[in-house]
Amino acid sequence: MSKIVGIDLGTTNSLVATVDSGIPYVIADASGRRLTPSVVHLGAAGQPVVGFEANRARALHPRETVYSVKRFMGRRGADIPREDMLVTYPVQGTGAGPVTIPVRGREWTPEEVSAEILRKLKTDAETALGVEVTRAVITVPAYFNDAQRHATIRAGELAGLKVERIINEPTAAALAYGLNKLQDQSKIAVFDLGGGTFDLTLLELNQGVFQVLSTHGNTRLGGDDLDTRLTEFLAVKIHEAGGPDLRRFGAAFRGGEAEAAPTPEDLQRIARVREAAEKSKISLSLETLTDVTLPFLTPQFSFRYQLSRSELEALTRDILLRTRTHCLQALADAKVDASQLDQVVLVGGQTRMPLVRALVTEWFGCREFEESRGDVRLGEDYHRPSGPLLNTGVNPDEAVALGAAIQAEILSGGMTNLLLLDVTPLSLGIETFGGLMNVIIPRNSTIPVKAGEVFTTAVDRQRSMLIHVLQGERERARDNWSLGRFDLDFEEAPKGVPRVGVQFEIDANGILHVLARDLKTGHQRIVDMKSAVDVSDADVQKMIEESVEHAFDDLKARQWIEAKVRAGETLAATRKGLAEHGAELDEAYRRRVETAMQAVEAALETEESRTRVGDAARLKGANQGLDEATLQLAELMMDRAMEEMLRKQGMIQ
Repeated sequence: MSKIVGIDLGTTNSLVATVDSGIPYVIADASGRRLTPSVVHLGAAGQPVVGFEANRARALHPRETVYSVKRFMGRRGADIPREDMLVTYPVQGTGAGPVTIPVRGREWTPEEVSAEILRKLKTDAETALGVEVTRAVITVPAYFNDAQRHATIRAGELAGLKVERIINEPTAAALAYGLNKLQDQSKIAVFDLGGGTFDLTLLELNQGVFQVLSTHGNTRLGGDDLDTRLTEFLAVKIHEAGGPDLRRFGAAFRGGEAEAAPTPEDLQRIARVREAAEKSKISLSLETLTDVTLPFLTPQFSFRYQLSRSELEALTRDILLRTRTHCLQALADAKVDASQLDQVVLVGGQTRMPLVRALVTEWFGCREFEESRGDVRLGEDYHRPSGPLLNTGVNPDEAVALGAAIQAEILSGGMTNLLLLDVTPLSLGIETFGGLMNVIIPRNSTIPVKAGEVFTTAVDRQRSMLIHVLQGERERARDNWSLGRFDLDFEEAPKGVPRVGVQFEIDANGILHVLARDLKTGHQRIVDMKSAVDVSDADVQKMIEESVEHAFDDLKARQWIEAKVRAGETLAATRKGLAEHGAELDEAYRRRVETAMQAVEAALETEESRTRVGDAARLKGANQGLDEATLQLAELMMDRAMEEMLRKQGMIQ
């Protein structure tokens, strides 16, 4: 039988995931990107364009580019409020009739547009797995009605997929977080704030099955609203700085009809400002300050503004506060008090925002996990402090897709319940590029346990990967205990292309079995290590004390190594771009880029010895400077790549 994959068909982004050797992971496309924008460009010739390329076409051809189509799935014209119709492409539907999208002489249904997204994910999965994919588990919001669920199944069928099961997004997220290992009667709140929608779902676990107690949300409340608010703010700043007046097209920021008709050039400027707003918002989840840079917004005007996290929070706080009403309503509907919850799980990319996490912590009285990966396996004699755990242990963008993949594996018979016997005293992982330890099984995980991740190469033409197995709590590999090493051979390929799944399994006897598999060829090695549990209490205590004692230095070392790796990648990409497109750039701009490269190279030289890390802050600043300096070069490279893609598809001469 063919492989069953898990698919998160999202409003803003969609993902496809699978499980290999017990390892759930999101499948990347040919360019290594795991997220696929849920955008479809219906061009004049050739097949519809889906994903990142369609997103770029959205600014140039707004009436032929469909986005947020999930909002129209399975709905009648009378069901859709006028504000939902305010998109840049035409939408028709009245009374009990279905919604259609008339583009280029054809009336597309939302299911047909969604099928194009699913077809792209299906193709990506087949390319990565090397087998035909005809079966899928697809997720939907918990509040989707029967018609919307049937529409999702229909979209899958149009894409050539047999939809084995429709699973609620909160349930999928709970599976990805491993919450099915909690005690019966455990109550979980899934706070899902994505790009276009928000919902709060309360679940209760009974005999391994999640029951939805209540759900409440808003189909027009999400990260897109924050992007719009920030875009409008930047439009004001651009005008105050002497730039073009984009404020009069304010409705266009929200996908509606502007007071003044924007020209194609205006639409492109609006798209650039919105893209910069989104990038700045994402950056401020990690940094407290970020530079918004828009070179040559007009031939005579370039814009730069330093945006702070506090400014963003002040601008968007009222939008985020609107989620609280839905949280209170969901709790009231379920007749559950926040103090009765065991966990609050964060799902959706917008939950990375520190203000979102702070508000959720305040509203639900949450406490942070004791372990970075989350203490989800609570024993019967466990007495926790008051307040639910705030669970952030899984990538919020990928949680739903990973859960769908786990459900698919369960349907395939590949996953069964495990007997819980013991715990791992120290974390287990492998050494990764730069000399860091990547934890695969965290400390205090109950055994038997199986976990894994997928890795790739960092060097061109690499023919093998060294699997260096480690145990300990330190950030750098050399500060942890080495349990063993072995090599896995694979075909020579450019860096980032090989996919190697590494799975750790600790059996009931505490023996660690390490599997490494080339996901392209299936070639694998399985090596048994020494006991991962039989460690003296004194050694465990010593390792934990060292990890606490050196926590600050270890963090500085990780920051330096990560910045160093990023610097190497950016320098290589910049040199390649200059070699291929340097002739199209003026001499002054080339000198600016070369100066920025020299600053990065000088910062790299601050690493003085094996025991002393370099100046991470200086290197991060130099990296940021190079990013800003290469904006024009990056746009040129993307434009040329887009032109080549469109030329191959016959859309341009």
